[in-house]
Amino acid sequence: MEARKVTADHGWQWIKQGFAIFLQSPILWVALVAIGLLATVGLSSVPVIGDPLASLLFPTILIGYVMGCQALERGEELELAHLFAGFKQNAPALITLGGINLVGQFFILGVMKVTGGAALVSIMMSGQPVDDPAVLTQAMDGAGFALLLGGALSAVLLLAGQFAPMLAAFHGIAPIEAMRTSLRTCLSNIAPLSAYGAMMLLFAIAASMLAMLGWIVLLPVMLTSIYAAYRDLFQAVPEVALPVVEESNEPDVPPQV
Repeated sequence: MEARKVTADHGWQWIKQGFAIFLQSPILWVALVAIGLLATVGLSSVPVIGDPLASLLFPTILIGYVMGCQALERGEELELAHLFAGFKQNAPALITLGGINLVGQFFILGVMKVTGGAALVSIMMSGQPVDDPAVLTQAMDGAGFALLLGGALSAVLLLAGQFAPMLAAFHGIAPIEAMRTSLRTCLSNIAPLSAYGAMMLLFAIAASMLAMLGWIVLLPVMLTSIYAAYRDLFQAVPEVALPVVEESNEPDVPPQV
């Protein structure tokens, strides 16, 4: 499946369209995102299995939000049931995507560990805050290449997973091929994605300055704007060319009376 290649200004259009979708049902969007966030935090707090399970289920939960966007665009109502709607939309493929992403994260940590970032990886995997800045400084000493390599691999994994859930859920594309298509699409649309990321970063800084209250709006808009980007790149209807009427070389004959 091939996606469109669009210009950089589409990054801003995705945010505007996402905000418009949010405004159709703002209170329920806030409630849906809050419930999903609290459930994810609660699940992640479970020892040993919490974080892996949250990663496995993330694509399925994301599709529920996307289906909520689709419902609003069809003139239907957003419902709390949309939070779990993804479990009815090719859930095995979505969970597989979560598993691939989880394996990818462990692979990246392993690469960082063998390239000079063993101490830093140990701190990251412990899940405990570092109270002593000297410990963190010592862990980062000599881990520059590991951080650079880990960042590059994480970016590739992120781009591969950007649109893969939608491609797997709504187009029936196999998980690996969905990630390839997502990565290929993101690389060919790096300009609008970069513009989108830069503006979202500015909005995130502004939201953080408002005693975190801005995140009540920003988090739902992040989800709805991802849907807007997917719809623009994969579902936009091409302009229909008008049929060309060929002129006849025969002279006009007046109608017979």
